Amino acid sequence: MRILFTGPPSAGHLFPMIPTAQALRAAGHEVLFASAQPLNALRQAGFPVVEIGDGRTLREMFEESLGDEVGYVAHDMTTNQILDRAARGFAQVARPTVAGLLDVAETWGADLLVLDSFQAAAPLVAAKLKIPAVIQNFGPTPGLGMVARLASHFTEVYEKYEVSGPAPATPLNIVPASLGGDPGGLRMRYLPYNGGGIVPVELLRPAGRPRVAVTLGTVLAEMDGVRAITRLTEAAASVDAEFLLAVGDADLAPLGTLPDNVRPLPWVPLAELLTASDALVHHGGSGTLLTALQAGLPQLLLPQGADHFANADALTASGAALRSASDDVDSGLLTRLITDTGLRGAAARLRAENAALPSPAETVPALEALAAERN
Repeated sequence: MRILFTGPPSAGHLFPMIPTAQALRAAGHEVLFASAQPLNALRQAGFPVVEIGDGRTLREMFEESLGDEVGYVAHDMTTNQILDRAARGFAQVARPTVAGLLDVAETWGADLLVLDSFQAAAPLVAAKLKIPAVIQNFGPTPGLGMVARLASHFTEVYEKYEVSGPAPATPLNIVPASLGGDPGGLRMRYLPYNGGGIVPVELLRPAGRPRVAVTLGTVLAEMDGVRAITRLTEAAASVDAEFLLAVGDADLAPLGTLPDNVRPLPWVPLAELLTASDALVHHGGSGTLLTALQAGLPQLLLPQGADHFANADALTASGAALRSASDDVDSGLLTRLITDTGLRGAAARLRAENAALPSPAETVPALEALAAERN
């Protein structure tokens, strides 16, 4: 069978699809990705990629759509307002991709379309060509509701292509039911894909004291720098732990002179970093949250925008995480993160819930059955 994957050109949306695509390819199916610029992160995953869109990047399209509203930090907005702003931006990103995605799906003869809920063109294409569709969710946020929200900003495109609305689709959740997702549909074990990278050999050795990884994901540090962890860096100086800053190429100057127990790292694949860590502090992004869940780590979330606040609600309710405003982080909170046995026990339970779900390989027959519905 031929399975076409598509999502917006963002690691947070595309990377969760990679283990699914790998499992389908290992089972003998043909897999193709279709996405807009930038394509570097997706190309490195080892799959053939067709470029759709008009060459403009996601950032350029967001700026065109939202103007002064473009931003990532949104402490003064409700979750509904954040999601609607995102829907307007991602709908604009998808407009130039409709014709290309329609052409690829029809010409290549896709038997199944696996889509990210933020790719507004994909439900239209699935409906137009009557291709079975799967919405692969990227975290706790339900995908079906997001598809409907984007469609409400895409009405003129549906009219142009004479399609009444989004195609019916089966949700594929990659979170335990206790954390959310869409009711019904499929659930699959989360396995992290973070791309390649060099792992410092010292991370493979046991540390003499707890290691706390600190990351801001793939977008926040680029758009807002490291302001979210300024107070954390100061507080870490009086905590008996090693803090590993995994913030990519972000400018660390706003942090001042780093304490001796705070060390910046070069790019390290997150799953490998967390395997060598005892706890994680982060912004609340879905991929980061789920990679820590898969590693069984207690987490401290400093939500900034996007889906962070909803993710923080879900994870703190499980008992596996703490939550704080960036400016309220202190040494007591960091000490609790690495010493609270209740947090660690809840994190272990979530890890077990995830491990009990079918693996991507075990989910392949269900996806094959959905694709067969077209025949």
